[in-house]
Amino acid sequence: MARMKFLCDAERCIECNACVTACKQEHDVPWGVNRRRVVTINDGVPGERSISVACMHCSDAPCMAVCPVDCFYRTEEGVVLHDKDLCIGCGYCFYACPFGAPQFPQTGAFGVRGKMDKCTFCAGGPETDGSAEEFAKYGRNRLSEGKLPACAEMCSTKALLGGDGDVISEIYRNRVTLRAARGTVSGGGVPWGWDSAYGRPQPVAAGAPPAPAPAPAAPGGKS
Repeated sequence: MARMKFLCDAERCIECNACVTACKQEHDVPWGVNRRRVVTINDGVPGERSISVACMHCSDAPCMAVCPVDCFYRTEEGVVLHDKDLCIGCGYCFYACPFGAPQFPQTGAFGVRGKMDKCTFCAGGPETDGSAEEFAKYGRNRLSEGKLPACAEMCSTKALLGGDGDVISEIYRNRVTLRAARGTVSGGGVPWGWDSAYGRPQPVAAGAPPAPAPAPAAPGGKS
């Protein structure tokens, strides 16, 4: 069974906010609630990057751990959803989530702000798939129609990937490998984290002999 995940490629995101608009349009998200948003780091200076952020549907979701009424549940595809009929609007999930995914439709103190709302990975909720009740509470259930989330499908640069975690990780791995080989990383250099994972090759002077191989460890000694 596939485990659904999101991944945003910061080297491709152009901060167009098409993913945000697609989400609000597809699910008729109420005013003041943003299930997805685009965050820009180092805005206006060298090294600027943008990334699309929503619920990441964690394998060990902190929102599920802190909810006092256990309104969260995980589907067979690994999508973290919640039951609005159980939600009491306490806001614990909001404080626990590192991505700021839980949203509340009204202003005021927690407990009087209404039912929590968040990204559903376009997987609806506990109601019958495709029903009017499901759409009114959670939006359209695209996964039951065999479709990917609207935000990922709308992304013009394919920076935002959504689907089987194994598939999208392989896509991103191939992108990073090609960037390193071609030297096409924004700002020059190598992709972020490349040195830590694979090391940086040491330059060799012209005509210099190759470095000698390390001597084998003595029997019984430390290698």
